Amino acid sequence: MDRSYYLGIDVGSVSTNFVLLDGEDNLIYRDYLRTMGQPIKVIQEGFKALRDRMGNIKIAGAGTTGSGRKLAGIMVGADVVKNEITTHAVAALKANPAVKTILEIGGQDSKIIMLRDGIVSDFAMNTVCAAGTGSFLDRQAARLQIPIEEFGDMALKSKTEVRVAGRCAVFAESDMIHKQQLGYRTEDIVYGLCQALVRNYLNNLGKGKDISPPVLFQGGVAANKGIREAFRRELKMEVEIPSHYDVMGAIGAALIAKGAAFKQGFTAFKGLDVTECCFEVRPIDCKGCANMCEIIEIVEDGAGIACWGDRCGKWSSRIDKMA
Repeated sequence: MDRSYYLGIDVGSVSTNFVLLDGEDNLIYRDYLRTMGQPIKVIQEGFKALRDRMGNIKIAGAGTTGSGRKLAGIMVGADVVKNEITTHAVAALKANPAVKTILEIGGQDSKIIMLRDGIVSDFAMNTVCAAGTGSFLDRQAARLQIPIEEFGDMALKSKTEVRVAGRCAVFAESDMIHKQQLGYRTEDIVYGLCQALVRNYLNNLGKGKDISPPVLFQGGVAANKGIREAFRRELKMEVEIPSHYDVMGAIGAALIAKGAAFKQGFTAFKGLDVTECCFEVRPIDCKGCANMCEIIEIVEDGAGIACWGDRCGKWSSRIDKMA
């Protein structure tokens, strides 16, 4: 039986996620890879792992998202290249069509998305301060010498509320050390850190937003039971965790790609042999005007195939699909 699959790739600063959906939108493959500042290498490794496990399957549509979505889209021949707000919203609506609020926290950034009648009505993103992201917890867990996998369970053992400053990651660490010196139990400090992250998130991203249920919590940090409980108490409402909370961006990209491929009647996907191509990125300093734009050019097997980074379109117009 000829089966077609739909590929979603989410290239972030911390991780790169691959997912495959079948024709009924069931998740049949997922892979998590550390980006490590080498998105080209990681994307090719992801395809090698996909082919090794699934064989030469038929990809009927492909979509990319995340901070590296343009690069990934050009490499693989994506049918759609979408921002994280759109892909997370699409995936959340698939998980719960009634969702009104999406809380998303990843390793290096976080976002809040408000939906009304299935449409994104408002959103906010944090890509600057680490205090409202997963890296904040990783750093404090290392400081406390607690495996991050045990962080959430330990937080739930807390019996005494300890308020830890959470406005800034640096101040939070200083305050945590102070609380240790005062003799507070580790589990109380751990839950205090969870509360600090949630307060920071809601004060920065949620300020002025109408946070209404159903609320879905997505992103890798949703695995942390302490953060989930802190959100539930702070919001005074239930917080739902989707089954595939950590790859929702990639799932959304695959779902959108499926619709795009069906509408256009074909897929632009280049094939699984992307691992055999040689890709590199090189900068071009454009001196055509006073803007002095830094152009990024992606090169495949020695030939430039796309550019972006200009303000006027002189370079990026070379490939209209990715403009």
